[in-house]
Amino acid sequence: MQCHAQLSSTFYDRTCPNALTTIRTTIRQAISSERRMAASLIRLHFHDCFVQGCDASILLDETPTIVSEKTALPNLGSARGYGIIEDAKRELEKTCPGIVSCADILAVAARDASTLVGGPSWTVKLGRRDSTTASHTLAETDLPGPFDPLDRIISGFANKGLSTRDMVALSGAHSIGQAQCFLFRDRIYSNGTDIDAGFASTRRRQCPQEDQNGNLAPLDLVTPNQLDNNYYKNLIQRKGLLQSDQVLLSGGSTDSIVTEYSNNPRTFASDFSAAMIKMGDISPLTGQNGIIRTVCGAIN
Repeated sequence: MQCHAQLSSTFYDRTCPNALTTIRTTIRQAISSERRMAASLIRLHFHDCFVQGCDASILLDETPTIVSEKTALPNLGSARGYGIIEDAKRELEKTCPGIVSCADILAVAARDASTLVGGPSWTVKLGRRDSTTASHTLAETDLPGPFDPLDRIISGFANKGLSTRDMVALSGAHSIGQAQCFLFRDRIYSNGTDIDAGFASTRRRQCPQEDQNGNLAPLDLVTPNQLDNNYYKNLIQRKGLLQSDQVLLSGGSTDSIVTEYSNNPRTFASDFSAAMIKMGDISPLTGQNGIIRTVCGAIN
C-alpha cells in the first residue's frame, strides 16, 4: 500500500490527454446497451484490487504459465465486462499506444459506471501499471463471499487497509446489479427472523429450491438500475438479498452506519467515493514495476 503516493490524477495529461474521454465513450456505449454492465464493471475493479492489488491481474487469460483468476470461484460464471475493458484498451492503443494501463482503465471504468447510473463521481488517481502474473489462489481466498459472517467481512477489508466504514460504503455498490439464485437460495427458504416474509416469498418465484441456479434477481428490488442509498433502506426492512448484505444490519457494529446511510444519501455518496479512491490505492504497481499491456488479456 506504500506506493499510492505515486498515483496522480494528471498522470496522462501530457502522454495521452484524451485517455479519460476515450474510456468514458466506451463505457457509456456499453451501459446504454446494457444497464447491468455498470454493476459488473464496478465489481471487476473491486475483484481486481482485492487479489494482488489494482494491477489488472483479473483480466489475464489462462496460459501454460498463468492460472487465470477468471476461473476462481468468485469470478467463474459471474465476473463480466472483460470485453468492455478490451474495447476501451483497443481505442486507446490507436491514439496513444503503450501508454495507458489496463489497471487504470479498470479504475476509470468503475468511476464512469457509477456516474452513468446516477451514483457519485470522484477523481481517479492514475499511474498504475499492469501485472505479469495472476493469482487464482488469492482470488479464491481474499474476496469476500456471500455467506461470510460480519467479522470475517470486516477483517477481510481491514487486511486491505479499508475500514469498517469503507466496507459498509462499498457494499452500497449492491444498490445495482444482480445475483444468481444459488447465492441467496438458503436465505429465502430459511424462514429466518432476519428476512421479510413477503420479500422471501417474492424471490422464491424465480428461485425454486432445486435447479435454476443461474436465475437472476436484482440486489436492490426498488431501484435496481440506480446507484443510490436504497440498498441500506432495504436492509432496515430486512430485504437484503444476500446473507452478506443483511449481516450489515444484524445487531452488530455496522448497524449505525447502515442507518446513517439510509437516512442520508449525501453522506453515503461522499463515503462511497472516498472508499473507492482508497480501494484504488491498494498495492498498485508503479514506476518500473509491472508493464503496460498491449492487450489486457495477455502479457506482451
